[in-house]
Amino acid sequence: MNIGPYTLPNNLILSPMAGITDLPFRSVCRQLGAGLAVSEMTTSNPALRHHRRTRLKLENSGEKEPRSVQILGTDPHQMAEAARFNQANGAQIIDINMGCPAKKVCHVAAGSALLRDEPLVQRILEAVVSAVDIPVTLKIRTGWDTSSKNAVKIAHIAEQAGIAALSIHGRTRACKYNGDAEFETIQQVKACVQIPICANGDITSPQKALDVLEYTGADALLIGRAAQGQPWIFREIEHYLKTRQLLAPPSLLEKKKIILQHITQLHAFYGDIMGVRIARKHLTWYFKRINPLLMPRVKESFLLQTPVEQLNFIDDIFTTLIQSEHHTA
Repeated sequence: MNIGPYTLPNNLILSPMAGITDLPFRSVCRQLGAGLAVSEMTTSNPALRHHRRTRLKLENSGEKEPRSVQILGTDPHQMAEAARFNQANGAQIIDINMGCPAKKVCHVAAGSALLRDEPLVQRILEAVVSAVDIPVTLKIRTGWDTSSKNAVKIAHIAEQAGIAALSIHGRTRACKYNGDAEFETIQQVKACVQIPICANGDITSPQKALDVLEYTGADALLIGRAAQGQPWIFREIEHYLKTRQLLAPPSLLEKKKIILQHITQLHAFYGDIMGVRIARKHLTWYFKRINPLLMPRVKESFLLQTPVEQLNFIDDIFTTLIQSEHHTA
């Protein structure tokens, strides 16, 4: 798949997720098969640009190319300025967020709330595309609610504005993450525009990935929540799309190696105190997928305060798991 001048190694993209797709997680997912990984959404408000949390969201040193940064806002001028700022700081693709359903985002008419104002969507897209000389992509939902699905109209606006690729989550803003994603709208959009279309929503297995690609005709897939606790899902899907055979899941030893690497990177990236805190949610996702019965031990580990204690906990729990596996073999 191509986005502007960039040819991705495959058509599997880590979807931007607030508080999750930081540099350490993006790096792990790219290592395990994601063809592209998009940053957390970053505000276009220049007053917040130099806050430590914002700077960490924008950090991309050592990241595999192309580097994609997502921006959020409602003012065309501010969005254009944010795009220029991020290009100057290493972004190679600018992604515009018009898909986030969070109440605090929609309350200020940003994210998926913008879908209710098509003229403003057009002004923002045109302003950002004209502000930079790198590809600009867009992420949307199918509409504000089920009675006002306007993804096809937004897709035409995006194509005319010069958007390089369009990602669509198969739910409306009103749906949030409830119910099942629908892919009919994505199929309709794909049939009426020429720009690459990326399908998103409930892509939780290699088989589902193939089904969605075949049904929608999409050029690529965005995978978000399904990568939490199992970043190796990208290589599993890639293998299945190529061979129609399921790849064996990683062994406990490989999972241990991946998790230790990821958690160590979090400690280094955020510092000891913040790194340990942020690692807790990732450990919850990892071990819940490995064995939900581990959750009481994982919650107890939240009392640990230092990187060494947290890494020792991971080592101890895997020692128990591997010994149990040997006993039952």
